[in-house]
Amino acid sequence: MSVAAAASASGYPSSSRFLSPSTAARRRFLHHLLAAPAPPRPPQLRRCSPYHWMAQFWTEGSLEKNNALVEYLKQYGVVRTDKVAEVMETIDRALFVPEGFTPYIDSPMPIGYNATISAPHMHATCLELLKDHLQPGMHALDVGSGSGYLTACFAMMVGPEGRAVGIEHIPELVAASTENVERSAAAKLLKDGSLSFHVSDGRLGWPDAAPYDAIHVGAAAPEIPRPLLEQLKPGGRMVIPVGTYSQDLQVIDKSANGSTSVRNDASVRYVPLTSRSAQLQDN
Repeated sequence: MSVAAAASASGYPSSSRFLSPSTAARRRFLHHLLAAPAPPRPPQLRRCSPYHWMAQFWTEGSLEKNNALVEYLKQYGVVRTDKVAEVMETIDRALFVPEGFTPYIDSPMPIGYNATISAPHMHATCLELLKDHLQPGMHALDVGSGSGYLTACFAMMVGPEGRAVGIEHIPELVAASTENVERSAAAKLLKDGSLSFHVSDGRLGWPDAAPYDAIHVGAAAPEIPRPLLEQLKPGGRMVIPVGTYSQDLQVIDKSANGSTSVRNDASVRYVPLTSRSAQLQDN
């Protein structure tokens, strides 16, 4: 089934862009942002939740451009390498954030269908953790690809000789993320097929392009899904938030003999990795 057909069959509007939030929705989100307690300063910066101290950028003009956001992340030690800085400067976050929201503040943003685009510091964190497994020619899988932002970054890093796959079980988000990428620096990679998005249950991975050197999961699983471990290449790395209310960003490395090691990188707060019906039940 095509993306357009799947969207029509779902009973949801097959809009070509993310749903633009109402004024009331923006106010509720800003209120939630301002009401959140201030966190400690780095290195405990990595939390995928709204921060009180980030709310200043709703009114200040200091982060009006994408490169200013990257410089900000450098100053706080989240972007640590030229490679990650370059890809985040190349893929403009504004193309992946719904109209009505300020794209360059360090906060997650709702993109509709109970999904979010993660805060920029979380994108930077995951790119830094995976950068050695996103070399030209490698394969990368983005589970819960949402807006398409991180999948586009992966594609730029592995290049046309590599493969970047995004999986999302909401057809409307796949359609929207595809349009986002078509307007970005990764458009050529989407056209030549080295970057692709698919409507599927991310918990099952995407065997067609496996094994993967890098796997990123953009939603929290109660435990590491076995199919994703099986699709991780020996020598590869997976970054996945694990837990329910209390979550840890886990880094899983698979050795050449197939054994795995797991370490916790940070405490985080992500939306749950769940079924399509469960995700949509509150919409």
